[in-house]
Amino acid sequence: MRSVNFEILRDGWPELAGLGAFAEAYAHADPASALVKLRLFAENLTKDIYRELRLPKPDLPTFVDLLKNDAFIAITPKVVLDKLHALRIHGNKAAHGEPVRSQQALWLLKEAHDLARWMCVRYGNAKADQLNTFQQPAIPGQIEERERRQVLEKLAVQEAQMDALLSELEEARTKATAAQKEAAELKQLASSAQAAADELQFSEAETRTHLIDSMLASVGWDIAEGLKNTTQVGKEVEVDGQPTATGIGYADYVLWDDNGNPLAVIEAKKTSTDAELGRHQAKLYADSLEKRYGHRPVIFYTNGFDIWIWDDAQDFPPRKLYGFYSKDSLQHLANYQRHNKQPLDTVAISDQIVDRLYQLEAIKRVSERFSQKHRRALVVQATGTGKTRVAIALTDLLIRAGWVKRVLFLCDRKELRKQAKNAFNDFLSEPTRIITSRVRTNASERVFLATYPAMQKVFQSFDPGFFDLIIADESHRSIYNVYGDIFHYFDCHQVGLTATPVDFVTRSTFRLFGCEGQLPTSNYDLEQAVQAGYLTPFEVYEHTTQFLRDGIILDALSPQQIQELEDQGEDPAQYDFSSEQIDKVIYNKDTNRAILRNLMENGIKDATGQILGKSIIFARNHQHAMLMRQLFDEMYPQYAGKFCQVIDNYDPRAEQLI
Repeated sequence: MRSVNFEILRDGWPELAGLGAFAEAYAHADPASALVKLRLFAENLTKDIYRELRLPKPDLPTFVDLLKNDAFIAITPKVVLDKLHALRIHGNKAAHGEPVRSQQALWLLKEAHDLARWMCVRYGNAKADQLNTFQQPAIPGQIEERERRQVLEKLAVQEAQMDALLSELEEARTKATAAQKEAAELKQLASSAQAAADELQFSEAETRTHLIDSMLASVGWDIAEGLKNTTQVGKEVEVDGQPTATGIGYADYVLWDDNGNPLAVIEAKKTSTDAELGRHQAKLYADSLEKRYGHRPVIFYTNGFDIWIWDDAQDFPPRKLYGFYSKDSLQHLANYQRHNKQPLDTVAISDQIVDRLYQLEAIKRVSERFSQKHRRALVVQATGTGKTRVAIALTDLLIRAGWVKRVLFLCDRKELRKQAKNAFNDFLSEPTRIITSRVRTNASERVFLATYPAMQKVFQSFDPGFFDLIIADESHRSIYNVYGDIFHYFDCHQVGLTATPVDFVTRSTFRLFGCEGQLPTSNYDLEQAVQAGYLTPFEVYEHTTQFLRDGIILDALSPQQIQELEDQGEDPAQYDFSSEQIDKVIYNKDTNRAILRNLMENGIKDATGQILGKSIIFARNHQHAMLMRQLFDEMYPQYAGKFCQVIDNYDPRAEQLI
């Protein structure tokens, strides 16, 4: 597929030319797909630079790892890095389902075209004046929806072919290793790269403005192009009382409330500058606006990528954000909270929800921590001691105290989500909502519940200030490793709940919830709960077999055992497994029959004392679970296949079986 803007790459980097062409083709018909292709364009271009210069790579790098690698930063002009990050950020948002307008796709196409020109000058020995300027793709004429679908289907086929070629190309290039560059050579490369950027006269200010404008638009702010103002967003707003010769300054952005008061001021520094340098200047603008309007705006300062929020009216220190607040979230922060927040020690904890001393103590500890301006806490409680009740009572307290409007409760399975929803509905009158990959919200909903996997798919469709409180159930290592982005993205108070004993809680979990010295905010362990009579100690009954205990070694097998293996179609000569290995690789029917027989004979019986009570067998995997059920039905046909069920993610109705 050929394009208007990216044919300059065809000879040297045909895969980039192809990706650019697809992005052009999708720009009007499917802007979101265009952004996804542009992100892939930027990632492949970055990998091409690594290959061209034989730069050292991190192990198993993601795109952002490649961009943040010190060696890459050292040789890449800041304005080029900005453009790569712009394509990465907006491509990721499009991939997560964020709405995209054609206008945004066209801007990012231009950024990609700038990168294409830079590649040609820097690595293709082209001259800037020989390269075409950006041309907007033509808007297709009015076509029927059926024709539009046909066009997109044709593009999808070509796209699949392109993806296959890219995979083959990446594999071939990965095999071709080369020596890493020395420091002196990297310095020379950086100089050459900057010279190419200078020759093309890239506008850093334009890139920064587009980034900020698009981020504001993505969370619903009505923002105009260029320096035009709207009733919601003012640009280059005059402010007095500034340390200038005239005493006049100009705030880059002011976000306005419906009543004309300033909700927030945004100071934008050059992308090559640390965003922190805008902090004092933004404060001076906020001082001036507060003096004029009698309302102090929330302070934001940014360089287009790093964003900081400073809510000094509530005495919070600055903190880093991953996007701007929406108007609704900002109104809640700047208006409602400032006028309605009460000291937490003046609001009673509901004894209708919790009445045990350790539960009350946990809530008090978290409240004290939040009152001291900390924003994260970790509660450790043994299983069965009412963590969910603590979560509900804390939610109730923070809502009544005016600290919280929307709460997100996270758990790792649908069954737990259902139980939590029922518990919240039992004790709170606030409307609840289950978050799925197709969630739609409205302003009246207060309590949201989601599994970690579901939230991971959609969290970027919310603005960073949407939630005031996140409660994370079963906060352990996988939360930090797999779902950490959720907690970093949302700017709110966060509480981790876990039953994992303190000695086994990982450092990363303590760090995620702001607990220095590996000390949780509150801790109530199993031993304390047993001593207080709230829990019953467990007892272990060990049952094993010769194979599970000793493993299977051919020389140690009896003739009868060898014959049994042969009858099962197995080759005894292939069996040489330790006791540690056998449980992972062999599904021996007699061993599993012995396990089932022991459970049926010695397991805890129901109230009648005649049949086995409700019990759980943890199988190794789905295949093992299916074998166990098959053997059970063979051994106990009197139960007509209704006594033993497999419950796992292979059955979409498994939740109903619990």
